[in-house]
Amino acid sequence: MTEPLLDGKVKTECDRSEPILRPGNTNCGGCGMSIAFNMLTHAAGQKHPVQLVIPACCAIVAPGQYPYSAYGAPVVASTFGSAAAVASGLAQVATINGEKTRVIAWAGDGGTYDIGMATLSAAAERNEDVLYICYDNEIYGNTGGQRSSATPLGASTTTTPAGKEIGKKDILGIMAAHRIPYTASLSLAHPEDTIRKMRYALETTGFRFLHCLSPCPTGWKSEPAEGLDLVRLAIKSGLYPIYEVFDGYRLEINIEPEMSEEALEQYFASQGRFQKSEVPIAEVRRAIERNWRDLHGLAALGKNG
Repeated sequence: MTEPLLDGKVKTECDRSEPILRPGNTNCGGCGMSIAFNMLTHAAGQKHPVQLVIPACCAIVAPGQYPYSAYGAPVVASTFGSAAAVASGLAQVATINGEKTRVIAWAGDGGTYDIGMATLSAAAERNEDVLYICYDNEIYGNTGGQRSSATPLGASTTTTPAGKEIGKKDILGIMAAHRIPYTASLSLAHPEDTIRKMRYALETTGFRFLHCLSPCPTGWKSEPAEGLDLVRLAIKSGLYPIYEVFDGYRLEINIEPEMSEEALEQYFASQGRFQKSEVPIAEVRRAIERNWRDLHGLAALGKNG
């Protein structure tokens, strides 16, 4: 996206002298979204000018009060359910104008799994040239900590005080089923893999979807300094799979889990949101094992196909 300068000239190259999310933002300490933004800054570098579309979520209050902004990139604030639709329009305009801008919809789980699902699915079905990144803190973090369909089994929220009674939605499976060019999960604890995936997504055309488990100390009732450790435990236990899917068919597993029972128990024990309910560890373990059987089967089919 071109940007007028004070001397009347037009800046057409990406200025990444500042991060996409600058100091002075209002994010909580230990916020996983902040870490993800830093990785996106490294992935975009000087090569990719970006424009963000952010719906109602923690990310849209992060820049602070007008007329100041902690964002180092142009941002369009959309309604809760329309991020993918607004991003589609901006991407079409960029194409018509011959711009190199990469349009990114950046949304939480509430605006992705739930309220934004209709426009998200529609944009994916049309294969719009949009990169959609969901930072998943597993609650409606900006509106009081209500449960979303991303909230895991047993987690206490303001609307499930005794613990949620069902598991979370398989958003990666849903998006891969749209046969979009690229779908992947990201690990904040593995920056090399995450930045590689972000760069690939920025350089690929068509609709791309990235999912990031984003620790939220406020909602998870966890220590701010332990966010990355929680991500490691989720991966080590098999609870959060790290893989990528190309064109909806070819699945590649990036990190094989240890399927550690100890890591799974420690993951739940380290978060206050699971303390009001007795998380059925055996049930969760069976679900993890079933999910990994499916993933390994799909990966094998992709290699053979």
